[in-house]
Amino acid sequence: MKTSNQYCVCHQLSYNWIKRSLPDIGLTGHLSGDIGSLSELEILDLSYNRGLTGSLPQEIGNLKKLLKLVLVGCGFTGRIPDEIGFLEQLVFLSLNSNNFVGPIPPSIGNLSNLTWLDLADNQLDGSIPVSSGTTSGLDMLQKTLHFHLGKNRLSGEIPPKLFSSKMTLIHVIFYSNKLVGSIPETLGLVKSLTLVRFENNSLNGYVPQTLSNLTNVTDLLLSNNKLQGALPNLTGMNSLKYLDLSNNSFDKSDFPLWLSNLKNLTTLQMESVDLNGNIPVNLFSLAYLQNVVLNNNNLGGTLDIGTNNRKHLKLVNLKSNSIQDFEQQNDLPENITIILESNPICTETGAMERSYCKKHNILDTEPQNKCPPDSCSRDQILSPKCICGYPITGTLTFRAPSYFEWRDTTSLEKHLLQEFQSHDLPVDSVSLIISDPFHSFVYTIQIFPRGQDRFDRQDKSTISSILGNLSATSPYDFITGNQGPKESTNSSSKVLIIRVAVGGSSVMLVLLVLAGVYAFCQKRRAERAISRSNPFGNWDPNKSNCGTPQLKAARQFSFKEIKKYTNNFSQDNDIGSGGYGKVYRGTLPSGQVVAIKRAQRESKQGGLEFKAEIELLSRVHHKNLVSLVGFCFEREEQMLVYEFVPNGTLKDALTGESGIVLSWSRRLKVALGAARGLAYLHEHADPPIIHRDIKSNNILLNENYTAKVSDFGLSKSILDDEKDYVSTQVKGTMGYLDPDYYTSQKLTEKSDVYSFGVLILELITARKPIERGKYIVKVVRSTIDKTKDLYGLHKIIDPAICSGSTLEGFEKFVDLAMECVEDSGADRPAMSDVVKEIEDMLQSVGMHLTSESVTSTTSSHRYQEVSIVSFHLDQPYSNESFGSSAEHIQKLNLVS
Repeated sequence: MKTSNQYCVCHQLSYNWIKRSLPDIGLTGHLSGDIGSLSELEILDLSYNRGLTGSLPQEIGNLKKLLKLVLVGCGFTGRIPDEIGFLEQLVFLSLNSNNFVGPIPPSIGNLSNLTWLDLADNQLDGSIPVSSGTTSGLDMLQKTLHFHLGKNRLSGEIPPKLFSSKMTLIHVIFYSNKLVGSIPETLGLVKSLTLVRFENNSLNGYVPQTLSNLTNVTDLLLSNNKLQGALPNLTGMNSLKYLDLSNNSFDKSDFPLWLSNLKNLTTLQMESVDLNGNIPVNLFSLAYLQNVVLNNNNLGGTLDIGTNNRKHLKLVNLKSNSIQDFEQQNDLPENITIILESNPICTETGAMERSYCKKHNILDTEPQNKCPPDSCSRDQILSPKCICGYPITGTLTFRAPSYFEWRDTTSLEKHLLQEFQSHDLPVDSVSLIISDPFHSFVYTIQIFPRGQDRFDRQDKSTISSILGNLSATSPYDFITGNQGPKESTNSSSKVLIIRVAVGGSSVMLVLLVLAGVYAFCQKRRAERAISRSNPFGNWDPNKSNCGTPQLKAARQFSFKEIKKYTNNFSQDNDIGSGGYGKVYRGTLPSGQVVAIKRAQRESKQGGLEFKAEIELLSRVHHKNLVSLVGFCFEREEQMLVYEFVPNGTLKDALTGESGIVLSWSRRLKVALGAARGLAYLHEHADPPIIHRDIKSNNILLNENYTAKVSDFGLSKSILDDEKDYVSTQVKGTMGYLDPDYYTSQKLTEKSDVYSFGVLILELITARKPIERGKYIVKVVRSTIDKTKDLYGLHKIIDPAICSGSTLEGFEKFVDLAMECVEDSGADRPAMSDVVKEIEDMLQSVGMHLTSESVTSTTSSHRYQEVSIVSFHLDQPYSNESFGSSAEHIQKLNLVS
């Protein structure tokens, strides 16, 4: 029996360590019900301790303050307790890769703050629970971004009630279950979705046409089901990159022409779906197309892949079709694999000598080396450089195919090697081998030592930490296999660590634990000091999609590059200036024209602040926001590189300086675009952003006169204590400034709404916000007479919109402007309501609306599925246990 003093020591140690996480340290046994006594616990991470077995105790429901519960890759069995629904503060629940059985507890629907739900890779059965009059269900999780329920034994239909327009889901992953019935039409209501995986079930019926509403989905996998009827027309899904409809029971049909309209498509898989006719050549003109897999159909005629996409196209697999001829058979680029085996073209005399008629095994991608055979001892492995050693081996399993270019492993191998070498690790080479890219997305990885035949304990631990924190290719899971030779270890240290979790008390244990914590803290202090001195030290300027943090669609430029792109900042390239500094036009080697904003001295920030702003701007993507292309932080220079918007500012258009004439309908659409961009900043950016300087000079018009909001992050970012909103230090512009600001000295999202109201009045009148000392808001307010035509505003309406067109919706537009410029912020609408008002207004007068919404983005994922690393140690390193950092889990909400 423990003394009370011993119990307190154990309790305190367990609390501190568990809060920092205890992943993969070799814990064994059962999780005691005593865990429920840790009432202050906020984070519990016991992931990848495969020796942790037995059921999850129902006392887990006593941890009322728990925010994150991470039990990935343990050996838990039994049912998930209903009491898990008591954890009302929980935002992250990850129970995947265990052996849980039974139904999904409906009580999970009570977790109203949950953003991440991962129950994949268990043995859960029964139906997907939805709420009823007496029970909760998953349909109640309106804040949840991820539904990961794949690789279970779930049965029954996907309930139509599961999905609604109020949800914020981005990932729905239900693959490899026993689900039947139709895909619910309500799925099309969840406009935020980016990934849908329903493959390997028994779904039947028609594919609902409502899927075309999912304009943000990049990956749609419906293969290996029993879907029927006509092939779905998915024209509206213009963000699709990866489409797999293979092995279903669709009606016989010609090749669907709408596929050629999917401008972002990289991989098309439609095996065994009874396709007929010819493949249009313009399919192969899609700019990003890489893989076309259409085997086992009845496609015929002449295959013509054209000449427009020789750079990206890698595979065209038409095995077992009816192709008669091949247009490019004498002019086939070496980088493209064409497979026409079992087609009529390959039955001609001598055809088997042609490369496209030979048998192919596209999964056999293990690198062929020229090393001498049998040059290593029995248990060693040859590296790609013909050096014998004991590599760390394991598997990478990708959650979605478009996150990794499946046939080109070279870029990831190179990136991993550079990452390891940047940490001075003795890594000689990295080898990735595809296992089954079309179905499991599984890759074998081998990491070989340099200058020695094995890694020592410290090197292995560091490698594990790096793999655990990489985000360049996430989401994936990494599970190690063979880890190299056994080393002589003292097993007592492992036993002592286990006792930390189960309650042993020893003076030596306490000293060991405290020493470990001290060393960890010292290391973190040193890392923070290095980070402060060189905040961009771990960003490789030559790579745009790696390092920490991950920049989305943005890269770092050197000062030398910027000088070259701007002709040494020549006067000819100087296109203006603003509060941040001068703006230069630049041309990148790709031909893309960019706008480069060069900070003047008084606009410059500290390195860490500038870095934080880059991270924020790089993950804010929307059609109606000016996109960040990159940045430069060098030689005391701070520069932001944006997309170039050719038609200038709205102000220039309204004043006639740009020569652009804005019709009434075009002005309404400009207002809608600007409102959508602003609403995205307020409600869908993470964290939300208050612009604080909305004005016609900060609304740009592209070549199609689409409005793009600019300058929403060009000053020091600060955190609003009340709303946790990031806002800039710019205090607005006279005439647009919220009247509340003069008393509160604070700008809020309703301040942006006020400025937007002024912007509407500018669109109507083409007058400046303050003209000859008169405020446009006061002028309109004093002139309005709702009993008269056009509210009696004839004299102040811009003459350019009065001639030749009726001003349909004018009165509603004026009403909306006046709501936005109410003196009190509480009386103004939210920007999302403004968007809806303008959309309704346009529809009521019969104007065409595009399908974009506030949440439409050019970015695939607001939250990335970060990589989670497991180390299940087999021979010959099986006596060792080294932990992977769980910082990536704790940082989840910072990843966008």
